[in-house]
Formats: sequence, structure tokens, C-alpha cells
Amino acid sequence: MAPPAQSHRSPSPSQPSGKGEVSDLKMQLRQLAGSRAPGTDDSKRDLFKKVISYMTIGIDVSSVFSEMVMCSATSDIILKKMCYLYVGNYAKYNPDLALLTINFLQRDCKDEDPMIRGLALRSLGSLRVPNLVEYLVGPLGSGLKDGNSYVRMVAAVGVLKLYHISVSTCIDADFPALLKHLMLNDPDAQVVANCLSALLEIWGLEASSSEEAARERETLISKPIIYYLLNRIKEFSEWAQCTVLELVSKYAPPDSNEIFDIMNLLEDRLQHANGAVVLATIKLFLQLTLSMTDVHQQVYERIKAPLLTLVSSGSPEQSYAVLSHLHLLVMRAPMWFASDYKHLYCQYNEPFYVKKMKLEMLTAVANESNTYEIVTELCEYAANVDIPIARESIRAVGKIALEQYDVNAIVDRLLQFLEMEKDYVTAETLVLVKDLLRKYPQWSHDCIAVIGNISSNNVQEPKAKAALIWMLGEYAQDMQDAPYALEGLIDDWDDETSPEVRLHLLTAVMKCFFRRPPETQKALGSALAAGLSDMHQDVHDRALFYYRLLQHNVSVANSVVNPTKQAVSVFADTQSSEIKDRIFDEFNSLSVLYQKPCYMFTDKEHQGPFAFSEELGNMSIGVDDQRVEANDEDHLLSTTRNEDSLPQQTQGSLLVSFDQTEPAHAQQTNSVIDDIFGLGLSSSPAPAPAPLLKLNAKAVLDPTTFQQKWRQLPVSTSQEVSISPQGVAAMTSAQALVRHMQLDSIHCIASGGQAPNFKLFFFAQKENEPSNFLVECIINLSTSKAQIKIKVDDETASQAFSALFQSALSTFGMT
Repeated sequence: MAPPAQSHRSPSPSQPSGKGEVSDLKMQLRQLAGSRAPGTDDSKRDLFKKVISYMTIGIDVSSVFSEMVMCSATSDIILKKMCYLYVGNYAKYNPDLALLTINFLQRDCKDEDPMIRGLALRSLGSLRVPNLVEYLVGPLGSGLKDGNSYVRMVAAVGVLKLYHISVSTCIDADFPALLKHLMLNDPDAQVVANCLSALLEIWGLEASSSEEAARERETLISKPIIYYLLNRIKEFSEWAQCTVLELVSKYAPPDSNEIFDIMNLLEDRLQHANGAVVLATIKLFLQLTLSMTDVHQQVYERIKAPLLTLVSSGSPEQSYAVLSHLHLLVMRAPMWFASDYKHLYCQYNEPFYVKKMKLEMLTAVANESNTYEIVTELCEYAANVDIPIARESIRAVGKIALEQYDVNAIVDRLLQFLEMEKDYVTAETLVLVKDLLRKYPQWSHDCIAVIGNISSNNVQEPKAKAALIWMLGEYAQDMQDAPYALEGLIDDWDDETSPEVRLHLLTAVMKCFFRRPPETQKALGSALAAGLSDMHQDVHDRALFYYRLLQHNVSVANSVVNPTKQAVSVFADTQSSEIKDRIFDEFNSLSVLYQKPCYMFTDKEHQGPFAFSEELGNMSIGVDDQRVEANDEDHLLSTTRNEDSLPQQTQGSLLVSFDQTEPAHAQQTNSVIDDIFGLGLSSSPAPAPAPLLKLNAKAVLDPTTFQQKWRQLPVSTSQEVSISPQGVAAMTSAQALVRHMQLDSIHCIASGGQAPNFKLFFFAQKENEPSNFLVECIINLSTSKAQIKIKVDDETASQAFSALFQSALSTFGMT
């Protein structure tokens, strides 16, 4: 039987068929270099495509550089483009090879075809080789005077490229003056725009060191140039129009008549199809009228229609960008957008981020006249199959309720959400009802009648469960089953993973005890015992505080836990007015999308000096922050051993029958208390003595070296160690541990996180030896554990350093 015939498929141009593929290409290109036979250009195209495809996927084809240059002697524009692309890619890495391209690029800069002249000039400027700038000056000068607008346009950008390669060469050749002349006299609008962009960057960078450049930059925002650009703005492309409008926004008209002239001249830009042009025009209008209150308000009215049109006519990404700016305006002047609330209703096919922004805007524009319609629409979203949108809708209803005076109908709507019997709806509603009761206590009767029917077993989310517990404690007198519901929650204490819930539970039981003592005595004893045994420091401290407060005086405890409360009038705003004003000043920028001023995501003090791409993330570097936070546990240490045992009876007339039927449990609680307060340290093992390894107290390691070593070195030691209760209590911030480890000559290079999770990177060096120890330490205060990874230059010292590090960590909080 004959073997099957093999298919003769040609290999993919992006996949070399063997190691000799590049050599074959080189040979074929050399054969075609001087050929003038028919079809040569087509053959060159195929070979050039292979070279470019190899270069694109990262295969080194620099060996065919000379052959590519020899084959560039052609009038085929496509071949020229591919050759320029190849040359521009390899010239910056191989300056010596770039010399081979100078002759043919300079020759092409004088070609009869303006397209080739422009492409050659662009490629010549893209070489970015400092030693070749002398060859760029002549073609640039000729290009700025070329008769074709495309060549002049490329030359204007080429001047900016030359400036970044060699500032002195660009300035000495007087190219900025040529650009200015070209900007004011060239008939082609794109040439004018390129000249303007180049001059703005050059004079902006030079202004700090040259008075002449500073003066020239000021002339760009003078009245003659501003009006010259505004009168030609319709000729510019969208990108150029945005550049002009940004420049005009820096111009300060001397009187109101000139302001109106500029606004009338740009009125039609508000109807532009490009969103960037519309936003740039709106920014200009708002800035021009800041000092004219009445006109400024009219601008809000005028810009509504263009913005709403952009929201509905563009892509989801454009809609979100425009909505972000619209949201900023709504927050500043909600009354001007209140009548257009229907434009902010969500569409079924919109992505989540657009719907979320619309919900925030609906919340902002709600007032007495439109609240009913908006809340009705939001209630429809609450039944949406999209759970995140349903959650956001319920939150929006709650925000509106907190900002309105007449909340009758809104409260009824919120309580109806609880009847939907959906976990996420119930959870969000409980959180909002809690806030409503804090602001409107008069609604407690209606709310409690519904809340009392909710079983805590059906609420799993920590914030919702905490809200339910708060209401059980705050309104225990009016909720018949409150003590028994709390008792059931205390029975499940060990299964509750959220410290927030356990903290609320302690407080709620205390409140319930003072209102209904007989029914809550046992629950309170169990709660305090469980709280004192809790490994979370905040929970333990609160239980200990309540316990000692009851020992001291029951009446005082009642006044502390159940003080006379006033309704909350205003909830804390998420952003200060100063921050909002800063964002408004940066209108039409990323600041609006991020909802924070630019310095918060550009300045180094907010970014950190560096960020490790993988391991370190967004951690703070060094130990510059030396703020010491007060530790409240110091106030709890003045106690005797007798106070550590649970009392059988409190002071005053109220009897507290703590559970005395579990002496083993009580002994366990006493043991935990003894450990926490240092009263039973004799029974605990002493920290291991520090091994004989001397470290350099003045060790220095720069972040870049640390990162390189961390990636290169293997893990020498990886283990989990326990942190003492004293260490957990002392870990108020990462800096607390940083300062402690410095005492043992172990230095921190990066730290981050917040309670209960911290991540730190340490380094140390042997005394009188260039041997480094690198440590990654991940701390979880909830479990009192630390995950440690150690990497070392000298493997023989690994165990000694590991023991030293653990010894230093074990003494944290005890000194």
C-alpha cells in the first residue's frame, strides 16, 4: 500500500521553518538587491513581509539589515514603508547599523514623490541616535520649507523629535522660530496644529531655564494668536481643535465682551460629533464664566443637551466618560438637571459601569418634585436579574431617603424589599434601614414590626448581620424576641468569622441586658466569656472593657452603653468640597473618571518611590512615617488577678448570673486573660535565645537590587510562625513592627496593608560581609500567624538568620 501523499502547504510567514530561515532570507534579498527584472518588486514584497513578520514576533532579523537597505532603492511606496519600519526598529539598538541608512534616507528626502519625502524624513527623525543628529538638521530645514503640506507637517513633528534627542542642536538651528513663523503663516491647518503642539512642548520645557522661552510661551496665549487660532478652528482636525481649546482655556479675557465673543465663536463646537471637542468646549465655557454667576448658571442649562446627546449616541466607553463629567456637573448644580432625570434611566443593554454611574446621578438629582418617579424606577431595578445593579438600586433608594424630608413612601418601599425574600436584597435593605433609623427614629415602630420577623439565620453578609444585631440591641424593648435572637447568635460565636459582627453582638447584648435584665443575664455572661477568649484584639478589648465597666458600677455602665442619643442630621460626605473643586478645575481629564485630583495618582508621594511589579505591589517604602499610635491596652493593664475572673454579681441592684456551670470554660477564659495581660508568662515558654549571627546595623540595599535578588534567589526557608497576643495588640500599623525589627538590625524596604492583614519585606546583611538576607513576611492578625519566606546569598547562614528573625518577631510587643 502506497504511503499517503504529503501536502505541500507553504509554511506560515510568521513561523520560521528552521534555523536557516533568516539566512535564506538574507541570500534571497541579496540576489534581488540589484535586479531590475520584471516582477522584482513583487518578490521583494514577499520577502519584506516575512522579515517584518519575524521582527514583529520577536525573532532577531538584524543580520539582514544591509540587504534591506540595498533593496530600498525602489520607487514602490509599499516597499519603502516596510523598509522604513524595519530600519526604525533596529537603528536605535544598533547605532553602527544606523549609519548605513543615512545615505538612502537623505536621498529619499529629496525624492520627487512628496509621500516618500515625508516618510523618509519621519524615519530619519525616528532613528533617535544622538551621533546622527547632524544629518537630521539639513533635511528638517528643507522639510519646513517644502512645497507639500504633508512634508511640512512631518517636519514640524521632526523638530520636536530633534529637541528630545539634542536640545542644543534644536535651539542653535533656530527651529522654534521657524515653527512659529510656519504656525502663523502656513495655509494648511494640520501644519499649524503640529507647529503649535511642538512649540507648546518645547517652550514649556525650556521656560524653567530660559527667560526668552518663557516669554515666547506667554505670547502663545496672547490675544492676536488666540483669535488667529479661533478663527481657523473649523479647519482643524478633532485632535487639533482640542489642542487649541486647551490653549484658549489658559487665556484670560480682559472684559465680559471678549468672553461673549469667544463663546459665540465656539457655540457651534457644542454640536460637534466628537466627544473630546464638546468636553473641551464645555471646560472653556465653564472657566470663562466662573466670575459671572448668572452666566455660569446659564452655561449649565446650555450644555445639558449636547452632553445628553453624547451619552445616548456614543459607545459605552464614551458614554461612561461623558457621564462622569456630567455627574461632576450634577453634583455642583443638581437643580439644573433635575427636570432631565428620565434621560438617566438605565437601558437594558448598557454595561454595569454605565448603569452604576446613572444610578449615582439619579440619586443626586432627586428632589421633592421628582422623588416619587425616580424611586419607582429604582424599585424596578431592585428586581433585576443583574444582582450588582439590584444592590446599587437599593442603595440609591436609601441615599435618597436620607436626603429627603418626606420619606413616608420611601420607607414603605424599603420595607417591601424585605418581602422579596432574596438574600442580597434583604442584606442591602437591612443596612439602609439601620441608617434610616439613626436619622429618623420616629420610624422605628413601623420598621421594627417588619425587622422582627427576619431570622438571623437567613442573613449571611457581615454588614447586614451587624445592622440586624444593632437593631436588636437598640430596640430590644420593642422587639419581643430580641434577647432570644441574640442568645442564638452567641451560641454560634465560634462559627462567626467577621470581627465586625462579634463587636456589634457584644454591644447589642449589653444594651439588651440593661433593658431586659432577667432574659439577658445568661446571654451576657456567655458573650463576655466568648469575647475574652476571642483572638481578635478589638473584640477581646471590648469584652474586657464591658466586663470591667460592670465590675466598677452598673449605673455607669448603663450610661456608657445606653446614652441619650440624638438623631443623626448629616452623614459624613465621601469627598470634601476642596477635593471636588480640584476635580472641577481638572475638567476634561482623567481626574474626573478617577474622581480624584491628578496629584493623587501622579505624584510620587502618593505612588511611592517605586512599586515592585509582582511581589511588592502598592506598598510604602522605607520607614519615613514615624507616627506612633496610642495603644489603648495600656489603660487596661492596671488590674489585679482577682479582676480577671468572671464576677458572680455586679454592683448595684441588677443581678448578673454568669454561667457558672462550666468551670472548665471559665478556667480557659482565665488562662487566656492571664496570657494577654502577662500574668501567666511563667508557664509559657520563653523566647528562643538569639543565635550567634551578627548583622550590620547600618546595612543599605537599594530597591532595584532587592527586587532583582528576590526574583533570582530560590526560597531558602518557608514556614508559618505564631505571633504572641502582645504582638497582635502592638501591631497597630506596619511601622510598629518595622521599628521593632530595626532594633535587631533587620531593615524594612517595603510595607503595606491594613489590619488585620499586613505584608512587609525586610533585608539584613552580615557584619563585615557582603551577604544579604531577604525576607517576605505576611501577617494575619485574625489568626495570629505570620507566613515567612527567606532568601539568602549564603545558604550556610540561612538557619541562623531564620532563628534570629523568629526570635526578634517573638519579642514584638513585649518590650
